[in-house]
Amino acid sequence: MIKNLLSKFVSINPYEVFFLEEWKGEPANQRVFQEIFSIQGDVYRKQKGRRTIRFHMNGQYYFAKIHEGVGWGEIIKNLMNLKFPVISARNEWKAIRQFEKSGIPTTPIVGYGRRGLNPARMKSFIITREIKNAISLEDYCGDWNKNPPPFSRKKELIKKVAFLIKKMHESGMNHRDLYLCHFLLAPDKHNDKETLYLIDLHRVQIRQKVPQRWKVKDLGGLFFSAMDLCLTQRDLLRFIKYYEGRSIKESLLENKRFWDKVRNRAMAMYIKIK
Repeated sequence: MIKNLLSKFVSINPYEVFFLEEWKGEPANQRVFQEIFSIQGDVYRKQKGRRTIRFHMNGQYYFAKIHEGVGWGEIIKNLMNLKFPVISARNEWKAIRQFEKSGIPTTPIVGYGRRGLNPARMKSFIITREIKNAISLEDYCGDWNKNPPPFSRKKELIKKVAFLIKKMHESGMNHRDLYLCHFLLAPDKHNDKETLYLIDLHRVQIRQKVPQRWKVKDLGGLFFSAMDLCLTQRDLLRFIKYYEGRSIKESLLENKRFWDKVRNRAMAMYIKIK
């Protein structure tokens, strides 16, 4: 059973390297991995087997997410819990491609590489271009409980978030880490408007249709991360209306159990953390 599951993560070719735009043409060889894995910059995040580095090159900032192997212990633990382990940057590469195909804004990709066949020791990386002048919704909305925004602004952002998540789920994808910190708001360089991006896609799952339990996990995580913003009952109902694409009355009449599950998950997370 475990062998069959692992086969889903490993391709026949021990090398996969793709570069775009300013990095295009780089060969898939040992030198590329040595250079990427030795990149110097600001360490944004560091976890077991994975680190994220922000670095500067030719007037542009980039993020390199480097995977150095999760080990058999982590893989077996996930499989025993009936979870597919994330063992390389390949999952995020595929997710970004699917987001782009579906017209959902996310971090622009520059390159991706994977080396090795052993899933426990696989080396991989993904490089994305930094979104300029972006701010996370966690920071942007952080003081709403003390300084509430204009009603029109709050309504606008609720609509943007609901529409983005709706489109993601309808495109067969669920995020698994859907919190306000992973939404970035940035000016649109082509006009005076702004664009909402969803980032950190390394755990995204892609299917024909997203099962209800994974929608509940995504939406429960989002509601949990927004609990300290002093959103009103009307704000939450407005989100449901935009996400469902129909009236609040119809949504709650036909889908009340689903939204009860979302609320219960959010409350359970809040109680556990607080």
